[in-house]
Amino acid sequence: MTPPVTRREILKYALAATPVLAAGPTVAATATAPTASADGLRLLDFATVLVQPEQIKSAGYDGALVYVSELRPGATFDFKPVTREFTDGLRALGLHVVSCYQYGKPGWPQSPSDFTRGYDGGVADATTALRLHNAAGGPNQAPIFFSVDEDIDSDTWETTAVQWFLGINSVLGVQRTGIYGGARQCRWAISDGVIGHSTSPGYRWAWQTRAWSQGERVAAAVLYQRVIVTASDPGVLIDGTSVDVDDVLAADFGQWDLVR
Repeated sequence: MTPPVTRREILKYALAATPVLAAGPTVAATATAPTASADGLRLLDFATVLVQPEQIKSAGYDGALVYVSELRPGATFDFKPVTREFTDGLRALGLHVVSCYQYGKPGWPQSPSDFTRGYDGGVADATTALRLHNAAGGPNQAPIFFSVDEDIDSDTWETTAVQWFLGINSVLGVQRTGIYGGARQCRWAISDGVIGHSTSPGYRWAWQTRAWSQGERVAAAVLYQRVIVTASDPGVLIDGTSVDVDDVLAADFGQWDLVR
């Protein structure tokens, strides 16, 4: 096992880490690519079943967060990992694409939350995420948002989760690393310097979920998951399929078709 990295070293990673792996194919923006703007844009992320690009557009949404992660054993989602065919279909309709990663899940014995695997797990997860991002046509300057899909406390963050992010940083560089989580987790990631900066001044690669946030908002977040599918709430339905809805808060929110 790689020795854990001390919190004292976090700033060193934040200042020095840069992407070092070969980038995948960069797809040029087409004539139909939307202009970057935070004004009223809404993205979808998938909770149950993949929604096709034509359905997303006809329902009035502006794009999707796509999963650059493998399917964990026992899960039946049809949206992991994302395919090149799907992302090409989104972009052909002028829809935005943003990459995110989540393999494990709280309570799954053989594949618990990804952050529980610490530094070495972060290295492995970032390597997988980069491979699948590249294979789907993701550009080499776009960030990838990594999920902390539960309301962990500060001790868990400091002893385990931040180590996972440092492992991610060692592969992607800080500037291409983002977080999905509640208000506290997003703030800790910003404070510890393990996620990158949007080109929109004052914003960081934080995708905040309404869950666990107790009504708090992170001013630097580029995305906010406002509608969340739960056992008691179907979220938004598109042709009978439940989806989460995410508000865009900055002109640069990690979309593939923005040159940085």
